[in-house]
Amino acid sequence: MKDIEISSILNSMNGDTAYLTDMWETCVDEKRKRYPRSKFSAVLDKMEEFGYLKKQGYKTEITYTQLKFIDTADHIGFFNDIIFTNESIIKKTLKKLDSKKIFIDISKDLNAHKFNKFAVKDYDLFLKSVTSMLELSSCILLSIKNSDSSELKKELKLCLNQIKEFLDETNEILMKFRGSNERIVLQRILNNRIPEPGFLKI
Repeated sequence: MKDIEISSILNSMNGDTAYLTDMWETCVDEKRKRYPRSKFSAVLDKMEEFGYLKKQGYKTEITYTQLKFIDTADHIGFFNDIIFTNESIIKKTLKKLDSKKIFIDISKDLNAHKFNKFAVKDYDLFLKSVTSMLELSSCILLSIKNSDSSELKKELKLCLNQIKEFLDETNEILMKFRGSNERIVLQRILNNRIPEPGFLKI
């Protein structure tokens, strides 16, 4: 997975509202190449999830409008909703997956996928929610960097600490009683999901 800078996506907009196609054509990677359109669209969905953009229209007429939080309470409340939702999903799926010993099978062969469809669904949900928490941390760090409000920065740092503590606890549960090979594979999977501050995964 590659990283894409949040500011580069916002800078690809010509004004507060822009067409998806125009953004995709403008936003390029470090080699001046366009990102795959489907992956770029998926990242824009993440930008909407994290409160940066609002999607409108359909197919070739899709546009995105930049959003801005009016006050600190709205900003923190929005992030807390995302944190709570993902914490709930991670707790639920981790419990299910551990009972099925799916991580042992994954550590033996990542491509085997000899799991029932429900286990695969839970595994995908678990990874998606962990990724969302890690990317939210990246968004929070960017907000802290760009904000002039000491009150907002203080509240954002509390959100960041909450995410870190929860993910540390999750990692401890995940790694408990596992063999060294299994731990290495699982840690590699999770490490590949960590974006640079101010970036999202694409």
